Amino acid sequence: MSTHCQSCGMEFEIEADYGINADGSLNEDYCIYCYQNGKFTSELTLEEMIALCAPMVAAANQNMDVAEASLMLWDFLPNLKRWNGEG
Repeated sequence: MSTHCQSCGMEFEIEADYGINADGSLNEDYCIYCYQNGKFTSELTLEEMIALCAPMVAAANQNMDVAEASLMLWDFLPNLKRWNGEG
């Protein structure tokens, strides 16, 4: 079981954070925002995912601006299943 979404990097904190497979079961790799009904909720590129997530990461980290969040995400997201060819 992943500790964070293999698409956006969101940390799983509660069961409701997990995505939903086509059969209604929990998907242990992807979050509810990225994966519902057995498929990704949007067909974003890696670049678009970083642009979407960077402001949220910066807002959640007081000492980080959007540019720093983007750099961090460029280091992190390409290693996740959705982006590295495993998912």
